[in-house]
Amino acid sequence: MSNNPINIFTDEYFMKQALVEARMAAAEGEVPVGAIIVCNNQIIARAHNQTERLNDPTAHAEILAITAATGVLGAKYLTNCTIYVTLEPCIMCAGAIGWSQISTLVYGAGDDKRGFCRFAPLALHPKTIVKKGVMETECAAEIKDFFQAKR
Repeated sequence: MSNNPINIFTDEYFMKQALVEARMAAAEGEVPVGAIIVCNNQIIARAHNQTERLNDPTAHAEILAITAATGVLGAKYLTNCTIYVTLEPCIMCAGAIGWSQISTLVYGAGDDKRGFCRFAPLALHPKTIVKKGVMETECAAEIKDFFQAKR
């Protein structure tokens, strides 16, 4: 028998939790984007888009999750934390991720129309590690299904 414990806390494990948040957003009529913030394999914040509910164009999942996580940690910097987002962050959210000094950004689906990679690839903190395309198919399907239902 191996002495190596199985690590269940994979990027896919946490992205599934972000997808739960995205589905909650869709159920509320919000664009289905979910975000969670993890520190030491523990989810310290979870959020989904609430721009319609709060009548606030800045109430993106990432912004709400960052605000919640800084409250939990009692610190304005989220170094040693990872944010999991179902959709590539927009410029605003990439800026907030950069200012919060989150160590790692993991996102599912790319966003060619509004994603930061196209418009502001230097918005993140220089030391932030970026992992793209985690559960991309599932994350992209949430967005696609939402907008197809709207049409």
